[in-house]
Amino acid sequence: MDYKNISLEDEGGIYLLTLQRPKALNALNWETIEELNMALNVIMESKAKVKGLIVTGSGDKAFAAGADLKHFPDLGYEGGVKLSRQGNEVFSRFEKAPFPVIAAINGFALGGGLEFAMACHLRIASDRARFGQPEAKLGLTPGYAATQRLPRYIGKSQALYLLLTCEMIKADRAFQLGLVNEVVEHERLLERCREILNTIGDLAPMAISEIIRCVNAYYDPNMDGFEEEVQSFGKCMASEDLQEGVNAFVEKRKPGFIGR
Repeated sequence: MDYKNISLEDEGGIYLLTLQRPKALNALNWETIEELNMALNVIMESKAKVKGLIVTGSGDKAFAAGADLKHFPDLGYEGGVKLSRQGNEVFSRFEKAPFPVIAAINGFALGGGLEFAMACHLRIASDRARFGQPEAKLGLTPGYAATQRLPRYIGKSQALYLLLTCEMIKADRAFQLGLVNEVVEHERLLERCREILNTIGDLAPMAISEIIRCVNAYYDPNMDGFEEEVQSFGKCMASEDLQEGVNAFVEKRKPGFIGR
């Protein structure tokens, strides 16, 4: 599939999705978000084993420096609601993906860019990364769920501080707050993300998928996360992977999981 604003590569079950708008600091316009949705469809429809997805930005300056602002003054209420809903729906699909999604944050992650990163399951940051939600400087609230996801990661008080002051923070501060999982040297960013996905890729795919689903259920007011875990536990207990995992443990060998 041909893309204009992104690229998608399959590296043997690890997919690398790169935002390809470096001159615009990989800003997320309408078309880019649609292409993100299309790329996720391609991965979800893959018949081969998917170990996971890495999302990053092209160039050395930005992961994604927010939304593309040039058309904002013309959108009005209806256009603003449509734009926000589109982004939320697509980002939620990444959050609910049945395989791990890692944001490899290689530079600025601001506004919609940070919101996209927060929709990923894990966030690994380059030591050059910078983070912020500067929407209030433009007369806006966040539109892609920063007011909802940021408090989950760093707590209400710290989230409000960043949202209300529009302060931009460095990678080490983001790690201290719990916004990112690790900070690595810039040159090792993608390598570290691949290491993590290869580690997860050796585990039982059904279990990984169910863990992601159950953790997401904790934050879904329409789901009982405790009951979801009970059901997932039973589902995995009846799986071929459970039998393989137990046999491999007893036989002191590496398991060969098949995802069912």
